[in-house]
Amino acid sequence: QVQLVESGGGLVQAGGSLRLSCAASGRTFSSLAMGWFRQAPGKEREFVADISWNGGNTYYADSVKGRFTISRDNAKNTVYLQMNSLKPEDTAVYYCAADRHSYYSGSYDYWGQGTQVTVSS
Repeated sequence: QVQLVESGGGLVQAGGSLRLSCAASGRTFSSLAMGWFRQAPGKEREFVADISWNGGNTYYADSVKGRFTISRDNAKNTVYLQMNSLKPEDTAVYYCAADRHSYYSGSYDYWGQGTQVTVSS
């Protein structure tokens, strides 16, 4: 089992930045690929970014490429999502997820409760 707790969400103006954190406990964090997803009101949850177990491979949705950066600190059992140049359309609940595989597989086995990000225009 893996428990995930997100933090760092909030209200920010368009063009601003936020850094989300996801603290993991339980199963060995350093062996797991990690992902970030988001869900806006009335929309389906969508993939945002993924990072492999050692940080060597990262993937991004086209909508955030060049603005968001995923990273991890295995010593702290934490994965981050640095979000820059935020837009109102980035407003959503952001979820952290853990993949029992070490590299991106497209499926995730554990989910956090989410943290709200609101970008005002």
